[in-house]
Amino acid sequence: MSAASCLRFEDHFLCSICLDVFTDPVSTPCGHNFCKNCINEHWNSDVQYPCPLCEKVFNTKPELEVNTLFSEMVSQFRQEAQQKASSSSSEQQAAKPGEVPCDVCTGTKLKALKSCLVCLTSYCETHLEPHLTTLGLKRHQLMDPVENLEDRMCMKHDKPLELFCKTDQTCVCMLCSVLDHKTHEFVPLKEEYEGKKAELGKTEAEIQEMIQKRRLKIQEIKHSVDLSKEAANREKAEGVQVFTALKKSVESGQAKLIHSIRKRQKQTEKQAEDFIKELEQEISELKKRSSEVEKLSHSEDHLHLLQNFPSLKAAPPKDWTEVSVYQSYEGTVVRVVAQLEKTLSKQMKKLIEAELKRVQQYALDVTLDPDTAHPQLILSDDGKQVYCGGVEKNLPDNPERFSDCANVLGKQSLSSGRFYFEVQVKEKTDWTLGVARESINRKGQIILKPQNGYWTIWLRNGNEYKVLAGPDAILSLKSPPQKVGVFVDYEEGLVSFYGVDTIDLICSFTGCSFTDKLYPYFSPCDNDGGGNSTPLIICPVNQTA
Repeated sequence: MSAASCLRFEDHFLCSICLDVFTDPVSTPCGHNFCKNCINEHWNSDVQYPCPLCEKVFNTKPELEVNTLFSEMVSQFRQEAQQKASSSSSEQQAAKPGEVPCDVCTGTKLKALKSCLVCLTSYCETHLEPHLTTLGLKRHQLMDPVENLEDRMCMKHDKPLELFCKTDQTCVCMLCSVLDHKTHEFVPLKEEYEGKKAELGKTEAEIQEMIQKRRLKIQEIKHSVDLSKEAANREKAEGVQVFTALKKSVESGQAKLIHSIRKRQKQTEKQAEDFIKELEQEISELKKRSSEVEKLSHSEDHLHLLQNFPSLKAAPPKDWTEVSVYQSYEGTVVRVVAQLEKTLSKQMKKLIEAELKRVQQYALDVTLDPDTAHPQLILSDDGKQVYCGGVEKNLPDNPERFSDCANVLGKQSLSSGRFYFEVQVKEKTDWTLGVARESINRKGQIILKPQNGYWTIWLRNGNEYKVLAGPDAILSLKSPPQKVGVFVDYEEGLVSFYGVDTIDLICSFTGCSFTDKLYPYFSPCDNDGGGNSTPLIICPVNQTA
């Protein structure tokens, strides 16, 4: 018997009303079989009594007969079906936590294979079979198993949610479309599903793009960490080398100091030993003379005393009054430390030179921004020089322009990373240099300090250097710089000033918190009757030799 024949044969044992295997099958006068309860309930709802299959109408309720042979066949079929279901159940897997269980299974709930949107029921493989074989059930809409099928019914009208209201962006049933949403725009769920699915595809592509960007960012961060680690290792190695050399210098200086002191002390001790030996010799001789003098002084022999007196009246002994062996060590340590300081200064010079070479790699081609310049300032055509002309030009008072102070900003800005620029200050008696944040006050009098958005140093009167840190601090420079370098590390919160020609670290602002753009800041200060007319000049950066 073919599979199709088997399916048709099994259909004979299904009640056309409940679509399940007959229970207490009975026959109508027209020869059709139904479950006893199914046909009775069907006829209880009608005035007349039609056959559900052939639609033959009986005016009076027919007598239902039991077809003994058919009933036995149904019983045998049910038994075989139960055995088959039992065998199938042993092969199928029970529903695990998180999996949708079959709604029909009694006892152990098997894993559902499909859910029916018409029956609002989930079925395992065995209980799904009627939906695959019975003509009426084949038209039902099946989908992958889902829980809470009742959520797919309209809560208000108890009808399936079949439409999508584009106006309210919600799923509705047929009754909703003609009652509560009658003026709204509707589309079938499938149409909206296709549209949303396309959007999800686009969203998925965007998400994948974001994931890819973040993966690249992770690689970038890891690479930055690797670079940072390499830089840290280099710095540690350099630091160990420097401090080893410094330690060696200190130990060498200490050894030389101790050796020098010990040598001089030994010389002192030897000199003292020689003096003591000589003094002891003189004491011995004096004791001998004393004994002879005493003996002679008791002599009664006039001639003997007079003859020996000249020999006892010898030249006076050595005068020891001014003889001293005290050794002064004052200044010994100072001289050694001074020499050590020279060594440290040379080492410091090398370190600053190496650091200056590194920061010069972040050179920025800075030009002056005429829209920010105070009206008395005169800028060169190339935007690289500025000085105070002493006469206020008629310029528009735009928000970016400084109104009272002779200041100007660079055009270039920094909101991340590092930058460096150099300014020639040669022959000037007054100037101010540094960086300023974009949001600074540019009108009226200005107090230069970090709290107001300025990180600057200045020169006044040709020899007074200050770091404007609020409170300000005087800078002691061994040599006045002719060219000043300014370096900014935005993330590190660092602003450093270098004497480029003197190879000197002038000062640094550390632990700064930058929140907006930073601009190079320049002030050539007042002309001072021509005494300070030399311009500030932004120089091209050349690697320190």
